[in-house]
Amino acid sequence: MVRMRTWFNCPLVVAAALGLSIAAAVPAGAQQTTPAQTPPAGTTASPPPQSAPAPAFPRRVGGFVPGQKRPPGDPAQIARGKTLYAINCQGCHGPDLRGGDLGGPNLLRSQIALTDQDGENIVPIIQGSRQNNGMPAIPVSPEDAKAIAAYVRSVVGMIGVQGTPPSLGKEAPSILVGNASEGKAFFEAKCVACHSASGDLHGIATRIPDPRRLQTIWVEGGRGFGLTPGVPNRRTVTATVTLPSGETVEGPLIHIDDFLVTVQIADGTSRSFRRDGDAPKVAVHDPLKAHRDLWSHYADKDIHDVTAYLVTLK
Repeated sequence: MVRMRTWFNCPLVVAAALGLSIAAAVPAGAQQTTPAQTPPAGTTASPPPQSAPAPAFPRRVGGFVPGQKRPPGDPAQIARGKTLYAINCQGCHGPDLRGGDLGGPNLLRSQIALTDQDGENIVPIIQGSRQNNGMPAIPVSPEDAKAIAAYVRSVVGMIGVQGTPPSLGKEAPSILVGNASEGKAFFEAKCVACHSASGDLHGIATRIPDPRRLQTIWVEGGRGFGLTPGVPNRRTVTATVTLPSGETVEGPLIHIDDFLVTVQIADGTSRSFRRDGDAPKVAVHDPLKAHRDLWSHYADKDIHDVTAYLVTLK
């Protein structure tokens, strides 16, 4: 009789079983570690080198095309290129350069368009360098081809900046564009009845060093400047209400319309009176009326000229 060899008589199987039993003896989650090596006597162990953690979301300067910042193109050339593109290229490449109905490629993803600096990549293709690849030559002059390339670059250059304010990264324009001498003439003709450059406006440019804020304040007539909010002052609009009995009530005007007038009285409370035509009689005193009357007469030049003059009063 031939004795059948059982699986536990096979050396390979026994070795495998022994390995499994050893692995099973290691607790779950335990990791094998390599014994630390002791440095030679008289030396100091160096700490393991540490690498700086990589940022979770690294940012790329320049949107989707970093390093491809180009100087602004000629607006007239870009406008002409836009017209020529619409006539000759839009059918294949689409109105937004993303590909058109005739199957042209997306130029916003084209390395040729992304790396073009002055037409060196785009113009040869317009002139027929890729006719064998399905891109026919466009019958335009070299100057028109460069204009098309300039327009394509202007659109590609917007990648990553759409939706941002046009002024982002640019210095705010100065409002000091007026003529100070003409502003002085306007001031002397319209303002000296109430104001004086050597009196109430002396040093106004020092007290309000920001020209933009200075312009806003003087156009509004100084409303609220240097005053405590809610406290009546020389610029507060007041009203005098004369009742049929002869009694008069005077104070800061809170509200007035054709049916009601409300004024604040001395103790801080308010009194309201129903109006019926001219009864009761109401006289309104508005210290800023002269400024409000001028609002409909100011031209932009007048405002800029007066501002340019006021910044000289330091």
